[in-house]
Amino acid sequence: MIMEPKPIKRSESIMKLSREHHFSLLFCWKIREGIKKKTAPWRMVRYVRYFWNAHLQPHFKEEEAILFAPLSRDEMVRKAIGEHEALRQNVRALDTLQEENTADALAGFADRLDRHVRYEERELFPYLERTLTEPQLETIGRQLNALPADPLKDDYEDEFWRERSASL
Repeated sequence: MIMEPKPIKRSESIMKLSREHHFSLLFCWKIREGIKKKTAPWRMVRYVRYFWNAHLQPHFKEEEAILFAPLSRDEMVRKAIGEHEALRQNVRALDTLQEENTADALAGFADRLDRHVRYEERELFPYLERTLTEPQLETIGRQLNALPADPLKDDYEDEFWRERSASL
């Protein structure tokens, strides 16, 4: 019998960030679906830029300025910040790619983001929940909840991931 992994119990203080992580994994799935369906790369690049500006970039800033700040010199936190920077570089590099390399770059970006989210959820967040004091977590929760609410909706008009595959 295969055991389903138990859902991760997350501190209410950082639940907002975990919900955003789920949204980011859905974004990765959409990019992968677009690649499978042989969507024109420029369409997916436009979506990546939209999602980056509307969701990922603000999320990274929240993590770095609020959640990571108390332990900014910690090795595990530094790893996450380094991954944020690598993802920023991936997004910037999309502007300079030749069309024939774009699908591979998008797949690499989706894979890197997926690994990053899973690192934060499975390793870093549990570590931070054990390491930060309850008053620190409460302060972080208040700061995160004071930010404008992110409705976690993707209202991007070009839903290329829903299209039937060209090979069907």
